Amino acid sequence: MSGGTGPPLRTKAAPLIAPKRKKKKKSFWPRKLKFTREGKYFLGITLGVGFAAINTGNNLLYLLLGMMLSLIIISGVMSELSLRTLTVKRRLPTRAQVSRSHLVEIEVYNSKTRVPSYAIEVEDLRAGQPADKRCFFLKISPRSTQIAAYRRTPLHRGLEEHTGFRIATRFPFGLFEKSREVDSPDELIIYPAVDPVRLPQRGHGDSAGDAGPLGRGAGEEIYALRYMREGDDPRDIYWRKSTMPGPLVLRERAKEMRHEVEFLVDVLRPPDKQATKEQELGGPTANPFERRVREVASYAVAHVKRGDRVTVTTTAGERVFTDKARGIDPVLRFLALVQQVDGPTETHRRGGTGGSDEASGHSAQAGSGKAA
Repeated sequence: MSGGTGPPLRTKAAPLIAPKRKKKKKSFWPRKLKFTREGKYFLGITLGVGFAAINTGNNLLYLLLGMMLSLIIISGVMSELSLRTLTVKRRLPTRAQVSRSHLVEIEVYNSKTRVPSYAIEVEDLRAGQPADKRCFFLKISPRSTQIAAYRRTPLHRGLEEHTGFRIATRFPFGLFEKSREVDSPDELIIYPAVDPVRLPQRGHGDSAGDAGPLGRGAGEEIYALRYMREGDDPRDIYWRKSTMPGPLVLRERAKEMRHEVEFLVDVLRPPDKQATKEQELGGPTANPFERRVREVASYAVAHVKRGDRVTVTTTAGERVFTDKARGIDPVLRFLALVQQVDGPTETHRRGGTGGSDEASGHSAQAGSGKAA
């Protein structure tokens, strides 16, 4: 895919209003404490020693109980020092695609002047999804930065919201896991998957719309041969024929044809064709709507690579176009944010344009051309 950076063009689209983020209520105690398996055993033994010391009055048991309680206090103080004054940032890729892995970098900066942070674990939190990816930092020295990365393969297209981080540590004894959450909102658009498509060869005499047939122009192909006249460009001399005795032979160039392909996408969901539970559980490939989006994306990429101008139109009046110079990103972004809607006039598309149910055909004007 070629990389274009232009935003998609929308026409007759409903006004888009970014939804307001819900602010999380700050808890009274910003730290969360969880026992590890070893910590549960240690706490059980501590309680047992405490009961034994109270019942027997043995000074050695009281001494042992004090040592075990001091370990718990030391663990809480040192873990708190490790978690304090840490700044976490993420670096998202410029583009991501379904079923294709990408790297997300996590950067942690320790702003403490003297105390290092040990055994720091950072989880990247996403809205509506479990925190399944994390990075581990063994030691972060004072006034220094550590960078780690995790690899992720998206399963669904659309807008992915990163809400923040969960910073945790089990330092120093591994008895407890202390954690805190920090807000760091970010967004990543997941493009639909693209399959390899083999397009049929197009003829040189194709035309469509207001484009005329193949004629004289300034293209690369030869339209006709004629004798050279006064004022002609010598660079167009056809030397294969001009080596023979007689006047010089000039080649006339054909005009360049820009082929256009248009996909029509239906954004309305019929009331009698609601997605069944089996289709939803089967994933995006089992949903006919998702299959159509993937199909349109695949053919759009193939046409742009061939040099065609691609236009994707929805029944809601929204449209995006691209060509080889702009790249395929505008179309893929458009299709990544498409969602199905109910009713004949309802349109809703998160952060972008309206949805699509299916492409009404491979193209409205396949293999068509317009003179450049």
